[in-house]
Amino acid sequence: MKPTARNPTTAPHPVLELLPLLSSALILGLLGGGHCLGMCGGLMGALTLAIPKEQRSRRFRLLLAYNLGRIFSYALAGLLLGLAGWAVANSPVALGMRVVAALLLISMGLYLAGWWSGLTRIEGLGRGLWRHIQPVANRLLPVSSLPRALLLGALWGWLPCGLVYSTLLWAASQGNAADSALLMLAFGLGTWPVLLATGLAAERTSALLRKRGLRIAGGVLVILFGFWTLPGPHQHWLMGH
Repeated sequence: MKPTARNPTTAPHPVLELLPLLSSALILGLLGGGHCLGMCGGLMGALTLAIPKEQRSRRFRLLLAYNLGRIFSYALAGLLLGLAGWAVANSPVALGMRVVAALLLISMGLYLAGWWSGLTRIEGLGRGLWRHIQPVANRLLPVSSLPRALLLGALWGWLPCGLVYSTLLWAASQGNAADSALLMLAFGLGTWPVLLATGLAAERTSALLRKRGLRIAGGVLVILFGFWTLPGPHQHWLMGH
């Protein structure tokens, strides 16, 4: 009998079952914060550059709105790609997606640690779409209102990024669109602290994330997470303990 996947419109896994995956996505976002800083850090500074330092509450609101829009785009991408993952769940294609996701995560860990930068070539896959989005995003600068910041974040969320691509494929391999969207939402929340701190204290945050020891530690943890993502008996052993 042909196995059937769980319908993406039904309720997600029980909270206790999904919680380890959500925690993993959150940690992955935190560990990848340095990469996010390289991709979006300049924009974080631009968002607040024209606002006097004494208007801290306004700066914070703009940064908050921008990041909310960016995280919404991650969740939307997770939902869309999760539908594709659901369609091929319980098939060899789903297994292949998980293997590719694990390899991408390992590559991202090597990049974060500064040992290999080959993953940056994968970001070229999204440059065709970004060429159409970037001119629209640029017209929203300088940001002068919360709606503009929210829309800018939603557009900037589609910036080609190897870390996002890796996490997207991993989320989609779960075989449920709702779960994939939740995982990408958790991942986006994980990237939030670094980018928010960058907008408010760019120099201090940048100096911290440039520390080689911190980058290597984050890279190693992402590599280990990639190995854990690979299908195999090791997952059942870890979950059983």
